Amino acid sequence: MAEHDEDARWALPARALSGVLAAAVTLGVGELVAAVIDTSASPFFAVGSTTVDRSPSWAREFAIDTFGTNDKPALFAGMSILIVVLSAIAGLVERTHRPYGSAILLALGVVGVYAATSRPGASAAYAIPTIVGVTAGIVVLRVLTRRFRAIGDAGTAGEGMSRRRFLVLAGTAAAVAVAAGAVGRHLAETVADAVRNRMGFVLPTVAAADRAPTIPPGADVGVAGATTFATPNDVFYRIDTALQVPKLTTDEWCLRIHGMVDREITLRWDDLVARTPIERAVTLTCVSNEVGGNLAGNATWIGYPMRDLLDEVGVSADADMLLSTSSDGFTSGTPLAALLDGRDAILAVTMNGEPLPFEHGYPVRQVVPGLYGYVSATKWVVDWEITRFDRAQAYWTRRGWAEQAPIKTASRIDVPASFARVDAGTVTVAGTAWAQHRGISRVEVRVDDGPWRTATLAPEYSIDTWRQWTWQWQASPGTHTLQVRATDAAGEVQTEDRADPIPDGATGWHTRSVTVG
Repeated sequence: MAEHDEDARWALPARALSGVLAAAVTLGVGELVAAVIDTSASPFFAVGSTTVDRSPSWAREFAIDTFGTNDKPALFAGMSILIVVLSAIAGLVERTHRPYGSAILLALGVVGVYAATSRPGASAAYAIPTIVGVTAGIVVLRVLTRRFRAIGDAGTAGEGMSRRRFLVLAGTAAAVAVAAGAVGRHLAETVADAVRNRMGFVLPTVAAADRAPTIPPGADVGVAGATTFATPNDVFYRIDTALQVPKLTTDEWCLRIHGMVDREITLRWDDLVARTPIERAVTLTCVSNEVGGNLAGNATWIGYPMRDLLDEVGVSADADMLLSTSSDGFTSGTPLAALLDGRDAILAVTMNGEPLPFEHGYPVRQVVPGLYGYVSATKWVVDWEITRFDRAQAYWTRRGWAEQAPIKTASRIDVPASFARVDAGTVTVAGTAWAQHRGISRVEVRVDDGPWRTATLAPEYSIDTWRQWTWQWQASPGTHTLQVRATDAAGEVQTEDRADPIPDGATGWHTRSVTVG
C-alpha cells in the first residue's frame, strides 16, 4: 500500500515530464531533419513565422510597442511556454488504450505541417521534418508513460517499468532532444555555408568621386550618453518579420525584376558587383518608432543605385510602385517616384565598412533615404515586381498601414536621461533630430512650457542623415520638464499633435522630466 501511495505521488509530475520530453524530441528531431531539407521547414520556426504572418495588425503593433526589438524573443518565449503546457497535458492524459496525449501531439503536428508548407517557396518536402519529429515524439510519449499504465486505471502498482528504468529513458529522451536540436542548428549553418561565404566577402572598391563625404568635425557632439553620429552595427535597431534570419550566400542570391517593364531580367551576384558602386551615409527609421524612441540608426552603406536598374529594364509610364520581396516572403511597396527622383536609393551590400550583417540583410538589402523602412528597406531582397498601388499590396499595407510613408520630422532628448537627478547650474542638454531627405534647419528646447530656446546644431553631414544638437541650460533646483521640437530645411515645424506610429509614423514633441538638486 505504501509503495502504491508513493507511486501515485510522483506519477502526475512524471507523466507531465513525459509529455514535455516528447515535445522536446519532436522539435529536436524536426530541427535535425529540417537542416537537410531546408531550415525554413523547422517546425518551431515555421509555426512562429506563420504566426507573425497571420497575426492581425493590432497584435503585431502591440508586440513592437511592448517589446520593441525584443519582440522575437518574446514570441519564442510565449511559444515555448505554450508548448510546455500543452505537452505536459498530453503526458497527463496519455493512456495505453486511450492515447489522448498522442492525439494532442498529432494535432500540434498538423499545425506544424500547415505552417511549414505555407512558407514562401515551400514544397511538400517541408512537411517531412514535422512528420518525422511528431512520430518520434509520440513513440517517446508511449514508451515513457508505460510506467504508469496501471496507476489510475487498474488501481494497482508495479505493472509498468521500474522507476529507475523510467528515469534512464527520460534522461535518454532529453539527451536525444538536445543533441538533435544542436546538430540540426549546426548542420543548418554548415549546409547554408553562409557564414563562410560572408567571411570571404570582398568589399567593393569605390571610386573617389563616389565615396561618402568625410564626417565633418563636430558632427558627433561627444556628450556622454548622447547618440553617436554613426551607429555601430551591433546596436543598430532591427525590426522585421523574420524569426529565423535568412542566410543566403552570394552564389545563391539573385534578383528577378519583372512586371510592368520593357525587359524582364534576373540579376545575379556577379552581374551586380560588375556595376559601379557608391558609398553613402543614410539614417534609417522604423515607422514603429514612438516619440523619443530609439528605432532609428545612421550607417554608411556601399551599394548600387536602384535607379540604374530601373532605367535598364524600362519602367512603364503607368507604374507607380516597386513591390520588393525578401527571401523569407516579406513584401514592401516603394513609391517609384522616390526611386527615380535622384536620391541615393541603393542595393546595399556593406554596412559601416563590413559586409552586411545577416540580421541586416546579407548579402543584399535596399536602402532608400526619406522613407520609413516598411515601404523601402527590404532585407534579403530577391524579387522586384514593377506594378501599381491599386493592383498590389505589400505585407504591412494589407494590414492597414499607409501606402506612402515619407519620414516625418522628429527630435528627441538623449541627455539628461528621463527622471535623472542633476546638479543646479549649467546642464548640457543634448539630443538628435532627423527629417531624412529634407534636412534639419533648427532645433529648439523649452523648460516648463517657457519660451523656446534655440539649440546649437552640430554641422550638417547631409539631408539624408540625422543631426545632433546641444543646449546649455541654467538649471534651478526643483523638478522640471524639458521639451524639444525641430524644424526641417523647408521651414516646417515639427507638430505638437500626438499621433501613434500606425499607420504612417508617430508625431509629437519629446518630453523629459528632470530633478535638479
